[in-house]
Amino acid sequence: MTTVFIVFTYIAGNAEISKYLNVPHVPGAGELTVFCSAMFGASLGFLWYNCHPAQVFMGDTGSLALGGALGIMAVLIHQPFVLLIAGGVFVAEACSVMMQRGWFKYTKRTRGQGQRIFLVAPLHHHFEKKGWYESQVVTRFYILCILCALVALSTLKLR
Repeated sequence: MTTVFIVFTYIAGNAEISKYLNVPHVPGAGELTVFCSAMFGASLGFLWYNCHPAQVFMGDTGSLALGGALGIMAVLIHQPFVLLIAGGVFVAEACSVMMQRGWFKYTKRTRGQGQRIFLVAPLHHHFEKKGWYESQVVTRFYILCILCALVALSTLKLR
């Protein structure tokens, strides 16, 4: 997802390219490209040591900071909808928790007993409960992340 924002911040910072692609020009967005590139490099370093068996874990502090930084990038370059597309897997994970919780509360109130949509939330744990190996879930979510990134980049020409 950071690669998508490397491209988008570069385009937003370049007056000629942004005019050609009909993207709002943001003066000074070149510095955001450098910051996104640094986040990309740090993420690669993390992923190198996080592959199975993981030697390093990120936790909420790191993941929330990265998500917040990407959210700020999207707002600064006037592309918040691209964030939803590029982060499709993360959006699906968050929505699965909200759907599970909301449906459980609704059915408990209306039927007396809470029912579930998924075996367990968030979504990746549902697939593990269905019998997928952790490496299968991770690999398939990586593939979905790449597809979401390609769809987000394709929005450049759909304007």
